[in-house]
Amino acid sequence: MSTHYIEEACVRRLAAHEWPLYRALRLRALTDAPDAFGMTLAEAQLRTETDWAWVLNLGASSNRDLPLVAEVAGNAAGMAWAKVDAHDAARVNLYQVWVAPEYRGHGVAAALLDAALAWARATGARAMRLGFVCGNEAARRLYVRAGFRDLGEPEPQRPDSSRMEQMMQLVL
Repeated sequence: MSTHYIEEACVRRLAAHEWPLYRALRLRALTDAPDAFGMTLAEAQLRTETDWAWVLNLGASSNRDLPLVAEVAGNAAGMAWAKVDAHDAARVNLYQVWVAPEYRGHGVAAALLDAALAWARATGARAMRLGFVCGNEAARRLYVRAGFRDLGEPEPQRPDSSRMEQMMQLVL
């Protein structure tokens, strides 16, 4: 039996000029896991190149956003986006966490989460919040291992959706 080894993920902030990479990752994530995110694939496909460039430029140049990419051997393996809450500067929200199927189970999601948590702490945040679709047990295990706890009861992911989302919070 052969052992398949994947080297450690390198997590870094996306730069504004990398909007084509961000777009490709986001579209791949929405194609791979269409029920896992607030945005739909159809909504994302309506965005123009100018829209994608604007969104990433805004995030990459802001001290309130952290667009992340995880790379393994130079290949984009996953993404996440941390953002200081618009109404509570002591809270950072985590969105868009996704790992390419071929890299799952190798610590890529944990590396993305660690980078987002380190940044949240550096901003002075006292808590991080996130939501995940109920039934995604891999996500739940990752977040529970990191110390996140359920925040309230599951709620519909989107208006008129039967999919439920569980919010979680970690006190930093």
